[in-house]
Amino acid sequence: MGFINNAKANEATRVATEAYASGRQVLTFKIIEANATHRSTGVMTGIGEQIEAIEAQGWMLANMCAAEGKALTGDRSALICLFRRR
Repeated sequence: MGFINNAKANEATRVATEAYASGRQVLTFKIIEANATHRSTGVMTGIGEQIEAIEAQGWMLANMCAAEGKALTGDRSALICLFRRR
């Protein structure tokens, strides 16, 4: 998966664990695509790993929307994910 994607998944796990432990019912999480070739069809690198990391902490992806965004290295897709407790 790669060092950066592992770090992102670890951060998603940390945030999801803390939100669940504090009794939150909704978690909104922004995921920025790691792949710089965002205009082509294919796997969105790191996205699935972060969603799986959050769901492993007791959350379920309820809704998701996408938007184009600017990152330090150029245009990237950003996903806004709404999770609810299981």
